[in-house]
Amino acid sequence: MTNLILSSVLVCSAGVATLGAQAGSQPIPIGTQAAAVDLPADYVIGPEDVLGIVFWREAELSGDVTVRPDGRITLPVIGEIVAAGMQPGALQKQIVALAGKYVNDPNVQVIVRAINSRKFFVTGRVTDPGTFDLKGPMTVIQALAMAGGLTEYADAKNITILRKGDAQAPVLRFNYRDVAKGKKLEQNVILRPGDTVVVP
Repeated sequence: MTNLILSSVLVCSAGVATLGAQAGSQPIPIGTQAAAVDLPADYVIGPEDVLGIVFWREAELSGDVTVRPDGRITLPVIGEIVAAGMQPGALQKQIVALAGKYVNDPNVQVIVRAINSRKFFVTGRVTDPGTFDLKGPMTVIQALAMAGGLTEYADAKNITILRKGDAQAPVLRFNYRDVAKGKKLEQNVILRPGDTVVVP
C-alpha cells in the first residue's frame, strides 16, 4: 500500500515538473502580467508612468519599471535610459538597439501599465480644487464638474485656462454661463496635460 502511494506521488510530481518546464520556457516576471492601458492618440511617456519591459525568452531582463522624476528608467544589464518624452514604439526601438550588445537578436515589447504623468489642475472657487488625472479627452466644463462645480461666489464669466508650454495661447478664456447656455462652445476646449483651470 505504501509503495502504491509513493508511486502515485512520484507520477504526480513528474507531471507537475513537466508542466512547469513547459510554462517555464517563457517565464513572465511578477508584475508583467498586468493589462496594458488604452493610450491617448498624443501619448508620450512621462514621469511616474509604469512601463512593462518584456524580453522574449529573456525573463531576467523583463519586468515593470516606473519612470523616475528625471525621466529615466533603469533596466538590468542595459542600465539607464531616458524614457520621458518618447512614444512607446520609439523607446522599444532604443531598447532593442542597446540590448543588441548583450543579447542575440533581442525581441522586446514596451507595454504601458499605468499612466500617471498626464495631469491637469483646477484651482480657485470650486468645491474640490486639486490635481486630476487626464486619462482621456477632457473639456473645461467636464474638468469643472470633476472638481465639484463652481462655488456660490465664483466668477463664472471670467474663468481662465493657463496652458503650459504654448507661447501662442498661454491663457485661454472661458465663460461658464455662455457655454452652459450652448453659446460660444469653442471656449470649451479639450484640456492638455499640465493645463490649470483657474476660477476667480
